[in-house]
Amino acid sequence: MVKYFLGESVLRSSWDQVFAAFWQRYPNPYSKHVLTEDIVHREVTPDQKLLSRRLLTKTNRMPRWAEQLFPANVAHSVYILEDSIVDPQNQTMTTFTWNINHARLMVVEERCVYCVNSDNSGWTEIRREAWVSSSLFGVSRAVQEFGLAQFKSNVTKTMKGFEYILAKLQGEAPSKTLETAKEAKEKAEETALAATEKAKDLASKAATKKQQQQQQFV
Repeated sequence: MVKYFLGESVLRSSWDQVFAAFWQRYPNPYSKHVLTEDIVHREVTPDQKLLSRRLLTKTNRMPRWAEQLFPANVAHSVYILEDSIVDPQNQTMTTFTWNINHARLMVVEERCVYCVNSDNSGWTEIRREAWVSSSLFGVSRAVQEFGLAQFKSNVTKTMKGFEYILAKLQGEAPSKTLETAKEAKEKAEETALAATEKAKDLASKAATKKQQQQQQFV
């Protein structure tokens, strides 16, 4: 059983502007859950399409009962791959995203198509599809319901973040500024550093415990 989501949104900016903003979305006041983003592959095809793959690290809230199933140092870290295909000639951009860890608990796959709005050529339409699945025996339905609700919440944040960046790129004052982009970036870096230090500490403790256990059998 898979939970399915279908939604359409409109950004009141041209496709070119949305395309430019897409690569500059992070950081923004609504993306504090996004810790890192790295381009791992990029190429231009013979038919002049831009193919990209990015790796993103995000923190996503899990139910308390789900957190107990995973080590504390990884329970909140989600690694996501994002493939994108940009067709500048037809002014379309298609993205595919999916998580590559915690797959047993839940997999969220998303497909977005950005194109020129049919009613207003100066606007951009986004068609978004998502599939939420879980193979966790006994609680898969609850996990999927939680995942779908969280996904919908993240979509709202994504659109607000898009509008924030578009306003900045167009030289306008964002309608609602929670914090500056610099502050958002600094907070994300602090969170990532804290997570790294915590992971090192847990790994050190685990290694010490294992060494003590081995000495008992010597």
